[in-house]
Amino acid sequence: MKRSKAIIFGKINADCLRNPAEETSAVKTVGTFGTFGSNQKNDTTKDEEYKDTEAKGIYEVMGFGGFGKKSKQFDIEEMVTEATETARIRHKDALEKTTDKLKPLSLSNDPSVPSPNDSSDSESNEEDLIGPPVPKDLSSTQDDRTEKLGVDPSAERNHAVDSSDEDNSDDEQDLTKSIPMSHEVEMLHGSKAVTSVAADPAGARLATGSIDYEIRFWDFAGMDASLQSFRTLQPCENHPILSLQYSITGDVILVVSSSSQAKVLDRDGFEVLECVKGDQYISDMARTKGHTASLNGGCWHPKVREEFLTCSQDSTLRLWDIEKPNLHKSLIKCRAQNGLKTAPTACAYNRDGYLIAAGCIDGSLQMWDHRKMFVNTTLMLRGAHQNGSEISCICFSYLGNSLATRSCDDTMKLWDIRAFKKPLTVFEDLFSRYPTTDCMFSPDDRMLITGENMKKDSTSGRLLFYDTSSFTKVNEISVTDSHVIRTLWHPKLNQIFVGCGNGTVKVYYDEKRSLRGAKLCVVKTHRKVKQVGVVAAQQILTPHALPMFRQEKPKSIRKQMEKDRHDPVKSRRPDLPISSGQGGRVAQSGGTLSSYVIRNLGLSKRVEDDQDPREAILRFAKEAAENPYWVSPAYSKTQPKPIFQTDEDDETEESASKKQKTE
Repeated sequence: MKRSKAIIFGKINADCLRNPAEETSAVKTVGTFGTFGSNQKNDTTKDEEYKDTEAKGIYEVMGFGGFGKKSKQFDIEEMVTEATETARIRHKDALEKTTDKLKPLSLSNDPSVPSPNDSSDSESNEEDLIGPPVPKDLSSTQDDRTEKLGVDPSAERNHAVDSSDEDNSDDEQDLTKSIPMSHEVEMLHGSKAVTSVAADPAGARLATGSIDYEIRFWDFAGMDASLQSFRTLQPCENHPILSLQYSITGDVILVVSSSSQAKVLDRDGFEVLECVKGDQYISDMARTKGHTASLNGGCWHPKVREEFLTCSQDSTLRLWDIEKPNLHKSLIKCRAQNGLKTAPTACAYNRDGYLIAAGCIDGSLQMWDHRKMFVNTTLMLRGAHQNGSEISCICFSYLGNSLATRSCDDTMKLWDIRAFKKPLTVFEDLFSRYPTTDCMFSPDDRMLITGENMKKDSTSGRLLFYDTSSFTKVNEISVTDSHVIRTLWHPKLNQIFVGCGNGTVKVYYDEKRSLRGAKLCVVKTHRKVKQVGVVAAQQILTPHALPMFRQEKPKSIRKQMEKDRHDPVKSRRPDLPISSGQGGRVAQSGGTLSSYVIRNLGLSKRVEDDQDPREAILRFAKEAAENPYWVSPAYSKTQPKPIFQTDEDDETEESASKKQKTE
């Protein structure tokens, strides 16, 4: 029986009919497909190709030597030695460069500094050392080394001071450039001082409050170059507005006035809630549901959108919930050093909402932990400001480590919460007249901004910028010829809003760095709105009415208005004026108003103007006596007969009345 050739693919042989004894002979006579097959040359070099034991085992079992290319093998020890060698060479180069730079100070001659050309021990130490070595006692021996070289140490110090001054000047220039003040826009709120300014987190709307009891809402996307507010309202009746603040979501705004009840409005100015008023005849403030005296300030929680804080003259701080306005959420009592009550004039949350800070009228700063009971203070500092002067503002930095306070004692102080015993610096000679004058940090915490009220000798109010690291004044802006009360640097818009004492709101922005906000309004041209003088009445549709009662549908409102204008009834044309002379309705009836009234209203018959009215009446006397119609028939039965006196009776009565003269 003739056997067929076996078919193989590469090095895999497939033949079911072949015996294992015939395998050696079949391999020699088998056909191949390309490079996958095996030939006689491959048989001679088979032992050389599969020297590896693992490859031989695979070949004996599977019939092929491996699964393609093998992965590259890495020698870890060799790589580590190469890396250490290159690091040592680079370290040597860096060390040589540093020694070249330090040659004027003769650091290479210092025995305490190891040189790169020392013994093998130093080389072994250099391998473990990372970076150039730090010289020992450099500050103490620096003057001696410079004296050896003939260099005056004082001159070197002056050179170092000059270089530091140059660095500070460069920093001040950078800070000045970061202030958005290349352009300014003025918005008119009213004629009274603007005591509160608030912008929503998105920067779409602005709200301003004044001591004229009004709140104005400004929409930057809807305003044009005229910069007119879209809504004005008086939510707290006859109480000045002290503070405004949008919530973290921007959907509601907190209104704090001089009344004892705070209000929450929505974005359009409609009232959402009003806090309850407490019982002023109860001495224990914990027993009352709300404040019993006028408010001083308020703010929203930075993380929880339903919670807000208010402080009042009743010496308490109260936390409120939007869902429960009829009762405060928590109560905090402020105490002076002698244990008596003291009124908080300003309050604020820190950026995380864990701390509640209050500035009191006795000049103390008191802080409570929001996560604990409000029984004892977490941080307390007596005498932070002058006793009796109101602390008008408390502001935390964006990082949360610094705190700035503004007071009516003409000072602004910068504090570090981690070392709260003494202020970092005190900025003095800042005149403050209004108890709502505030301060705030820049969005990068590099500057501190506050406004200065106008003094008697000064001509304008200023906006001042201070560096928080060097405590120097970076820049100042002369805002207007009035007080500067409120300042707001919006971090998203990069624009500064300033509330002034003359009722104006100044907006400062940069053409390149600022976004949206006032930039949207300036480019829009102001167009007058065409007002419609006549409002057309609504048409009543009666499709099933008869033709005689059916109203015709006007094709054009304009044509219908013109048609109604010519109709004296629909246009309600007034009567022609009454005047002397010819023309008008007087000419038809006579020359006087009485003749006109007589002809048209009094008599049905015409009466000539030249006729005597007495003669006209006596003309009907005979007829009235003969044929009575109105009066005589009514009294004919009951009226007595009249008796008239004659002339003779008159003469006798007169003679009798005269008496004779007696002597």
